[in-house]
Amino acid sequence: MKKYLVLLLVFVSAMPQMRAQEINGAYQKWHTLSFSFKGPKTEENAQPNPFTSYRLDILFENEDEKVWVPGYFAADGDAANTSASKGHIWRVHFTPNKIGKWTYKVRFLKGENVAVSDAPELFESAGFMDGITGEFEISASDKAADDLRAKGRLQYNGTRYLRFAETGEVFLKTGADAPENLLAYQDFDGTFHTDGHKDHLVKKWEAHLQDWRTGDPTWQDGKGKALIGAINYLAAQGMNAFSFLTLNIVGDDQNVFPYVDYTDYTRFDVSKLAQWEIIFAHGERKGMFLHFKTQEVENQGLLDKGDTGRERRLYYRELMARFGHHLALNWNLGEENGLWTKRFRTVPQTTAQRIAMADYFAENDPYQHHLVIHNGQYYDDLLGNKSKLTGISLQTHQVDFRQVHPHILHWLKASEEAGRPWVVSCDEPGDAKHSLVPDKDNPTHDVARAAALWGTFMAGGTGVEWYFGYDHEHSDLTCEDWRSRHEMWQQSRYALQFFRKLPVDQMIADDDFVAGKNDYCFYKKGEIYVIYQRKGEAFTVDLPKAKTFNIRWYNPRTGKFVKAQKAVQGGLQEIAAAPELDKDWTILIEDAANTQINF
Repeated sequence: MKKYLVLLLVFVSAMPQMRAQEINGAYQKWHTLSFSFKGPKTEENAQPNPFTSYRLDILFENEDEKVWVPGYFAADGDAANTSASKGHIWRVHFTPNKIGKWTYKVRFLKGENVAVSDAPELFESAGFMDGITGEFEISASDKAADDLRAKGRLQYNGTRYLRFAETGEVFLKTGADAPENLLAYQDFDGTFHTDGHKDHLVKKWEAHLQDWRTGDPTWQDGKGKALIGAINYLAAQGMNAFSFLTLNIVGDDQNVFPYVDYTDYTRFDVSKLAQWEIIFAHGERKGMFLHFKTQEVENQGLLDKGDTGRERRLYYRELMARFGHHLALNWNLGEENGLWTKRFRTVPQTTAQRIAMADYFAENDPYQHHLVIHNGQYYDDLLGNKSKLTGISLQTHQVDFRQVHPHILHWLKASEEAGRPWVVSCDEPGDAKHSLVPDKDNPTHDVARAAALWGTFMAGGTGVEWYFGYDHEHSDLTCEDWRSRHEMWQQSRYALQFFRKLPVDQMIADDDFVAGKNDYCFYKKGEIYVIYQRKGEAFTVDLPKAKTFNIRWYNPRTGKFVKAQKAVQGGLQEIAAAPELDKDWTILIEDAANTQINF
């Protein structure tokens, strides 16, 4: 990628000398620009606390567009490679969404808890870069194809599917929900490797060293190759999403947290977070949707006893400042969140606390990323205008995945009736014990494919992230080899490719259209009908009489169409049995005059 480096010297009359800033990045739409400033020299454990007692923001403006973007303390500016904990570099990442001239103004303030204040204007200037102004010109992106910078930011637009802002393309996903402790990685800086908190779960990801490629990023003379390789592998299988906890103190793993240590929630490990950013940036380059799971059931009451107070606000601000510039992500407010079981390690969050978390992101995220929460407690208290959620991250509890399809149908309908349609994905299908087991335990994954994968898309869901359970090798906590589910990545890719070619945003789920008990139907009336059968038996459909339709059989196990295309007249038609009666099949019925869909 072509890099642009501009060194601007800006005179600020209130300062005794000139202060330097650097702007790194391509001056193109949807490309991230990083603004680095020389500010006060400090360190992670200094007093005053650099994370709470200073506040860096930049106001960016383009015609009617006006957005405040938070910044952060970056130590020496290269902490991923130096492991620096001190320095005088402060940084803001900005991803412009418009071409043309942008202006900016820097705000750098100081004072007790200024970083989390709702009224920063009441605090005093911290000097240095405070008040710096400037402008720059943004041109169109030169990226193409699967590069997310060609597609733009993923946005919620009040419907059941997210869309890319530049292309308008509907977003569908398949990928890995597990391992949840993906970031418990030995090559990251920090004390978590040897702090006595479940150190045996720290990962090497050695199986994916073979997937690292020349030119891929590393840090500190070759660290990071294995996890970068793991992302390469997942992307090579056609997957476009992966998930990770960013805070699991007192949780199941206890090795992932953004802090310097396990007990102080106001001091952030600058070098570790810079290394996380290398992973996330590589994921973005590979077209990946980043699923930030900000907490889990065990620690939902860890920060501020569940309130959105000083600790939680600071945590969210650091996430937004360091990682919010990425184009395709969601903030998940909590895995298995709320009051739903009698056994809690920290106090469960109430409805009011759940709403407060969503409010904080909605009011402070400059990019208004997709905002979801996970059950645990179900979502009735958050529907409609009760919360700022834009969707949900669904978990089910049955080994045969039978809850997936009806639960997605339920929450899509409930959210639409409440006046704020949600984007619904199934990010932990199955039960806690098994879910998606390794290929060696079930090489065909017939039930998972039918009930979870196709069950999600045929209900109008946005996609699936696969959870690995706790009772098998390569589990939700121990997995270090995504090849353990290689066969399901192929089947997931086939489904993703199939649905990407459909006008899914114009289609509805109506299983009553077909007679089979476990059959699904998803259609745009009079134009296209997709019928998924667990068993490929003959069936009858009633099609509009004035049209001719083409019928094809799609094999969801191989990703190929089989049998010759058949043309039928509209009206009541009996559709012949599929090639193998004991297998699942997808039947595609299209208006013969429709030339917009190209399979």
